[in-house]
Amino acid sequence: MVIYAALLVALRIFGKREVGQFTLYDLVFILLVANALQPAITGPDTSIGGGLVLIVALVLINGLISRLDEIPRFHKLFGADPAVIVRDGKYLTDVMKREGVSQAEVEMSMREHGVSDIKEIQLGVLEPDGSISVVPLGNATRTKRRVLFHHRAN
Repeated sequence: MVIYAALLVALRIFGKREVGQFTLYDLVFILLVANALQPAITGPDTSIGGGLVLIVALVLINGLISRLDEIPRFHKLFGADPAVIVRDGKYLTDVMKREGVSQAEVEMSMREHGVSDIKEIQLGVLEPDGSISVVPLGNATRTKRRVLFHHRAN
């Protein structure tokens, strides 16, 4: 219970991002925490101190990596650039294929943004966090809904 509570506190300190907003570093952090804390929770090493040290160490390392990500050269190594997948009402199929995005996923994003036809889209962008942004032609309306794209194994 103590390890669980400490992890919740650490994740609260970790930030207010939603799962779809996680960076590559955040995903690695979550996987490392799960793997590192498993012995402290269910395995032979049930020491609370060991689990707390692991939580603190991993949160500090993740914080350091987040700061390093602000350095352009570091960010370029691991960060993804946005990819334009729809322009002026036309699918950019080569880019969509390279990024692993299907037409059905773009259409789902269009519906989530209140657009019913591809011809109504000025720009569609696959963002680094996996969401698809849609800029409609004419009067752009803003929505707060985030549409997430999940990469499929090829």
